[in-house]
Amino acid sequence: MGNPNVSGDAEVTENSINSDSDLHDSPPYAEGEKVFAYHSNRLYEAKVMRLDYKQKSWKFYVHYLGWKNSWDEWVDMASLMKHTEESKRKKDELDEKLGNDKNTKFARAGKTSNAAKGRKRRNESSSKGKSEANSDKLTTIQIPPTLKKQLVDDCEFVTHLGKLVKLPRTPNVNDILKMYLDQRLKKHGSVSDSVEEIMNGLGSYFDKALPVILLYNNERHQYQEACPNNITPSSIYGAEHLLRLLVKLPESMADAGIEKETVKEIQEQTVDFLRFLQRNHSAFFLSTYHVPEDMDNKNNKQGE
Repeated sequence: MGNPNVSGDAEVTENSINSDSDLHDSPPYAEGEKVFAYHSNRLYEAKVMRLDYKQKSWKFYVHYLGWKNSWDEWVDMASLMKHTEESKRKKDELDEKLGNDKNTKFARAGKTSNAAKGRKRRNESSSKGKSEANSDKLTTIQIPPTLKKQLVDDCEFVTHLGKLVKLPRTPNVNDILKMYLDQRLKKHGSVSDSVEEIMNGLGSYFDKALPVILLYNNERHQYQEACPNNITPSSIYGAEHLLRLLVKLPESMADAGIEKETVKEIQEQTVDFLRFLQRNHSAFFLSTYHVPEDMDNKNNKQGE
């Protein structure tokens, strides 16, 4: 251990600067490198597209392989792992624990196959026509009147009144999906593999979509506090945000260019699930939202 004198302190400072300089000169991941990236508590194969060094830390802009460019994002070094066999085993363990979402119908809705990309390059206008046709079909999903009003109130609370859904919610999204499957089992005596796949996929899709397309700007700080890396949104958020996802499904499905039969199957299942939400509206949805503490304190100061 060095003597606590001035020259020793100066030496430590110089070493720290040199260390920081070495880190800046040698990023842990290179542009174009294939990696594994954490997203919503899962590991996905990704590619480093760009990198940047700010505030003494590296940031990496990644593209999730097999997913649309709309999922591309900046992540920090802690969110990435080298593309090794050990990392692959870690991914497999998480998939087994959380349920592998890569084969679910809603996961496929977020992907564009290589074949579809090729068809788009060969005949863009034809692909566009098919997408529009799918969009037209999915817009026939009818939102029950009670849930339409819920959406209006939801927007009013958050965007105009500055209120938020108090988290964590009970029941949460996972609870609601399980209750729906239990209700189907009780009513029909069994639940088909297809229905179970769709509902499990909906939960996985919710976890991935919430931070990207389901939050108003003034909800993002709350999300960052409520969902650290090891917490999935579906275990924290409830029916209010799940309904936002269901409304956006027509657009998401149209963009995915998935098979006509799968579109119809998900469409029919979504309609039945919406009826379930309507029947249990009072149990699933909040009648009012709460005022965040920072806004409450701000209002109190203004009134003094």
